[in-house]
Amino acid sequence: MSQPQAATQPESRVQEDIRHLGRILGDIIREQEGQEIFDLVENARREAFRIARGEAQMSDLVNMFRDIDPETAISVIRAFSHFALMANLAEDLHDEEARMRAWEEEGHAPDSTLEATWRKLEEAHVRSEDVAQVISRALVSPVLTAHPTETRRRTVFDAQKHISQLMDQRHTLLEAEPNIRTQARLDAIDTDIRRRMTVLWQTALIRVNRPRIEDEVDVGLRYYKLSLLRQIPALNRDVLDQLRKRYGDEIPGNVVVRPGSWIGGDHDGNPYVTGATLHYATKKAAHTVLKHYATQLHALERELSLSDRMTDVTVDLVKLAAKGHNDIPGRVDEPYRRAIHGVRGRILATIASRIDPDEVEGDWYEEHEPYSNPDEFAADLDIVDASLRKSHDDIIADHRLAALRFAVASFGFNLYSLDLRQNSESFEDCLTEVFAAAGVVENYRGLSEAEKVELLVGELRSPRPLIPEYARDGFSEATVRELGILRAAAKAVKNFGPRTVPHCIISMASSVSDILEPMILLKEHGLINANGDNPTGTVDIIPLFETIDDLAAGAGIIRELWELPIYRAYLSQRGDTQEIMLGYSDSNKDGGYFAANWALYDAEIKLSELCKEAGVNLRLFHGRGGTVGRGGGPSYEAILAQPKGAVNGSVRITEQGEIISAKYGTPESARRNLEALVSATLEASLLDVEGLEDPARAQDIMREISRLSQERYTKLTHDDPGFIQYFTESTPLAEIGSLNIGSRPSSRKQTESISDLRAIPWVLAWSQSRVMLPGWFGVGTALKSFIEQDPEKHRAELRHLYQEWPFFASVMSNMAQVMSKAEMNLAGQYSTLVSDPEVGQRIHAQIAEEFELTLEMFKEVTGSDQLLADNPELARSVRARFPYLLPLNIIQLEMLRRYRAGDSRSLVPSGIRLTMNGLATALRNSG
Repeated sequence: MSQPQAATQPESRVQEDIRHLGRILGDIIREQEGQEIFDLVENARREAFRIARGEAQMSDLVNMFRDIDPETAISVIRAFSHFALMANLAEDLHDEEARMRAWEEEGHAPDSTLEATWRKLEEAHVRSEDVAQVISRALVSPVLTAHPTETRRRTVFDAQKHISQLMDQRHTLLEAEPNIRTQARLDAIDTDIRRRMTVLWQTALIRVNRPRIEDEVDVGLRYYKLSLLRQIPALNRDVLDQLRKRYGDEIPGNVVVRPGSWIGGDHDGNPYVTGATLHYATKKAAHTVLKHYATQLHALERELSLSDRMTDVTVDLVKLAAKGHNDIPGRVDEPYRRAIHGVRGRILATIASRIDPDEVEGDWYEEHEPYSNPDEFAADLDIVDASLRKSHDDIIADHRLAALRFAVASFGFNLYSLDLRQNSESFEDCLTEVFAAAGVVENYRGLSEAEKVELLVGELRSPRPLIPEYARDGFSEATVRELGILRAAAKAVKNFGPRTVPHCIISMASSVSDILEPMILLKEHGLINANGDNPTGTVDIIPLFETIDDLAAGAGIIRELWELPIYRAYLSQRGDTQEIMLGYSDSNKDGGYFAANWALYDAEIKLSELCKEAGVNLRLFHGRGGTVGRGGGPSYEAILAQPKGAVNGSVRITEQGEIISAKYGTPESARRNLEALVSATLEASLLDVEGLEDPARAQDIMREISRLSQERYTKLTHDDPGFIQYFTESTPLAEIGSLNIGSRPSSRKQTESISDLRAIPWVLAWSQSRVMLPGWFGVGTALKSFIEQDPEKHRAELRHLYQEWPFFASVMSNMAQVMSKAEMNLAGQYSTLVSDPEVGQRIHAQIAEEFELTLEMFKEVTGSDQLLADNPELARSVRARFPYLLPLNIIQLEMLRRYRAGDSRSLVPSGIRLTMNGLATALRNSG
């Protein structure tokens, strides 16, 4: 498989790499599958490019695969799927090198880097006291989730990594001075690439079985070993060092980046999350970080061979060395080694006592006491650091020891903060059973909102337990599971500290009682302590506002909540910080792309104003997915696009699916993406990035466009009686559940209602059929209607806002990214899957018409003739690879027709799953 050469333009490096990898892949296909399959793949490739150039019809490719044998189809699907993998690899390698070259050629750091941020802060003459205030409450937390959007198996990911490293070596050789051995080395690299690609060809691209939550935990932890264990502490250290260098030692020693996770604790609609999975997640995380500490201490013990005959040491260091129990003669004059030996012994004892003795080799650690908390461990490391610095050995202290000290500050003994998340209805169901069993009230669910709040406030004051130990097994399965999760959370906090489970998120929160209910259950398990009107606890209570209506009502709900003295007292002992989570996915599914984006922005404005008025620190948690339809897009631009006052030094943000591997799969990408989060947070907190001359008018414009957009979206998705049929039949929605890409069910309930469908399969299904509806539908009608109200004035206003306002620019840019991946002619082919032809044709016509209108309005507002004028990397990717998607889509259509017609051959559903995997890989987002 090779790409056609451009007629006049010389090939770029990325094109050369794609061509080179394609040649090797083609040779493997010919060797493994035979000449006939190779010829079919090549013919399909050529036909796809003819269609892309307008020289052939889609029907020509449809006819090519009309009667294809399923076994042959599998080979073709695999061929194009593997090409997509290789194209991703080549593009990633090229983009990383291009970024480095651009930095060198431009002579200054690009946006989204810390170097650029320091320059901007200096140019803006930001005051040191303002920086100190922001850093005192700063928190940048990427929260890894297990949402089922990562279609690549770990084996595939590893193979790509190795091939990428080999291609990097190949680049180095090609750029070096040629000599007699260069070609031999190039041949050796190609042989290694071919070997790894052959293994990959014979490896199943998708899992045989659905992964367990424990598998997802292990995958999430894998990124810590790949990059995060080293990159997070290094970044935290660099940020503090640079800030103190520029603004003085009064900058607090707060680590900015502290990671989080949902994997094993997010039980919203996932019955497979239990107390056992939470125990597994917290224990494995603690083991991962404690083992890292032990490894670093072992290396440090070898390195710190300083003799007290050659250097002075502090009294505290002498005392620490005496506790090291390392009295062999060769260590008598090496106090640092003896001290570190004892510290390592205590860490190993901590692993043995809190994780498992079998995880520690030998028994020498048994003479050491386990650490009771990470502060004790940090204090011992501080003693070593102080002694080195007193002897002017800063250069030694600033190496491995400094990295370890920042790791402890960043990770503690818990590694990450595991969030609990459950929907409000489930919390209410659980509490209804608990109150009935305890004789508090027979039917809590039947109470009015005022009655619920009064009862909940009274229970928060009371220290009495509600659930006798013997009564726990008398509850429903769901309540037993809920209580088991909370029991496991309390145990994890006891073992690994309060940072282990510090957040409880209430999905679909729509009232004050929804927010108070989990507090009663947390109190029952000791995570909140009753103390009359002044309860204390270690868990932040976080409402999640998801739908358009809930986002609009959010500030009012929070205001009402804060009017309760008992909750305000609880908030006070949590540092007067209220975290609120915003749901991007369900708001989009509820009201469409533009309405969701504006509802989120508008909610942030109201929440920011409320917090400022009440003297409460606001921390927003953005529940973003990988795709634009779920809040995706570049994180740096997204954070800067928040309203003034909404960032305020801290941000938490979900990282999901294939986005995790793209961002954190290598140390280089991890550093770059972590820097982008920190840079954006600091800039949004300390600089005026909004740039609006008349905010009130800008907001009025957005509200009007939002209203018009939601009207058009609702008319199709909620009001058209044929829409549900169109969606479920024209997309592979029903087949997504068999893809085995995550442990979570695809819907909260067994229903065909859009409101009950999870946002991920909603987005994934539309992306497979190349409609991409969640990322653009309704915007064209809204913009056209708004402009027509006063053409000259409104057109000028929109163009000005696009140029000056990060929010509007980000919304339009992200929409363009989605639209560039849509293909309405293909979508028309999918519409023929609808059993009622009238429904299929009518709704597809509406979608295609709105797409063309949205494209026209995008050009009108931005003044650009191309969707991706501001994103040349993606534009190149679309041109280079998207014709290769056509065969995958056409074969998927053919297999869907056969499968739904009752073709029972096992290779037919297998082919569907493979095409879904291949398309998700090639589109580079799947949900």
